[in-house]
Amino acid sequence: MSEVTNYVVFVTAPNEADAARIGRTLVEERLAACANIAGQIRSIYRWQDAIEDEAECLMVLKTSHASLDALIERANELHSYEVPEIIALPIHGGYPPYLDWIAENA
Repeated sequence: MSEVTNYVVFVTAPNEADAARIGRTLVEERLAACANIAGQIRSIYRWQDAIEDEAECLMVLKTSHASLDALIERANELHSYEVPEIIALPIHGGYPPYLDWIAENA
């Protein structure tokens, strides 16, 4: 298997405006090459011993290995949640020119 050089990072936000603010900042600061914001999603989860059922927005960020730790730290700083969902998944393959573009822009 090839070395992982890029990541997809999932971040949920309470609404589209917050997701756009976080995503734009991460792209402006070159911590993410791209931020895709999905429309409203429904999240069901356990928090402080209660089951929550809330509307949220999902961001899909693309970043390089070199920027991953800084992206996670900055996303947490920008986020309004006490414990935000910030999950990074390695990209093991894809269209090489796109993968190169991620590495060059994050």
